[in-house]
Amino acid sequence: MAAEVSTASSAPDAADLARRRLAIGFMNWAHGLDHFVILIYPTVVIELQAAYGESYAALIALSTASFVAFGLFSLPAGWLGDRFSRRDMMVVFYVGVGLSLAAAAVAPSLYVLGFALFALGMFAAIYHPVGTAMILENATQRGRTMAFNGVCGNLGVSLAAGITAALTAAFSWRGAFLIPGLICVATGAIYVWLGPKEAHRADKRKASADVVLSPVAAAMIFGSFIVVALSAGLVFNTISVSLPKIVDERVGNGISLVMVGGLTTAVFLCGAVAQITVGRLVERFPLHILFAISAVMQFAGVVWAAYASGTSLLFALAFTMAAIYGQITLNDLVIARYTADAWRGRVYAVRYFLTFMTSGVAVSMIALLYGRGGFDLVLGATAVVALGFLVAVLLIALIANGVEREKARAIQPAE
Repeated sequence: MAAEVSTASSAPDAADLARRRLAIGFMNWAHGLDHFVILIYPTVVIELQAAYGESYAALIALSTASFVAFGLFSLPAGWLGDRFSRRDMMVVFYVGVGLSLAAAAVAPSLYVLGFALFALGMFAAIYHPVGTAMILENATQRGRTMAFNGVCGNLGVSLAAGITAALTAAFSWRGAFLIPGLICVATGAIYVWLGPKEAHRADKRKASADVVLSPVAAAMIFGSFIVVALSAGLVFNTISVSLPKIVDERVGNGISLVMVGGLTTAVFLCGAVAQITVGRLVERFPLHILFAISAVMQFAGVVWAAYASGTSLLFALAFTMAAIYGQITLNDLVIARYTADAWRGRVYAVRYFLTFMTSGVAVSMIALLYGRGGFDLVLGATAVVALGFLVAVLLIALIANGVEREKARAIQPAE
């Protein structure tokens, strides 16, 4: 099992290994940037409250279009990556995200800022279906490579609040958009210059999965993954978007914006530790068992956070974040095990379309529930969604367990 999960292809030569590492390095950086840029606004919004005199509920709703685009445009991105060039799509990602951030920085009104955020979500949507497929295509040890890539994404999320708060304090909220925008455009230029060419074009990608499912098992797992994608997206986005405000409001002691950013970053970093651990665990234990355990932990963590406050809230959020990021890595690895490389971009496009389309729902849900009952109501509703995720993952684990046992019996040598 471990060897099947960890090894994506036969041992490459030195030149091919260097090409793979460079490609993975650019994707790791892209993953960090992707999550960083999409979460600039949830911290900037605290400064915008003072600048525009609007309520938090009204201003956070402005980012709805951005999060909707983040999910919606993953579908065409995944299709284009599979059909044509994944590398070229990543060039569009870097440059498009950078220009969108620059537009947000110079926006003369909240309306223009909303349009810039929409463009940001559209270009940021490219990474997950395209970049994840490129990571798996180039990985020689899937578990560790996917886990480290997940850590890079987690670092983007973790550092977003802290760095954005610092940039806002030093250069205003406009600088918090402009500086990352310049970094993205510069990275795009470097990627065009140094980025390795694709090893496999669309017509040469592997057309069979590591484990072939029967039509019935495939249909049941596909249906369960729809529930998983929707519920995981709601939990992830609700916690990620509202985390700075939860810390600001429920930790207490009238802490500053910079302190809010620092504590939020610390909570997110707990997810990085979980993902590193997951990368090693998948080499020892079956993926579907680990996936089920992470789902139990996520549900327990959200319930704990709903009832906690002060210092105990930070521990509850850290536990929840570790579970959330652990299951993200496991989710991608489970999909990779049962999907052929030729289709992965499109399959991940559907997965991330459903997951990130819930971003807009999550933002609207936060605005609606916070206005009616504060974060007690927001976290209570999130716990119900996490329960739905748990049930769907347990069903997937049950089906996968049967499939893996059948495969093990089929390759068992005759006595």
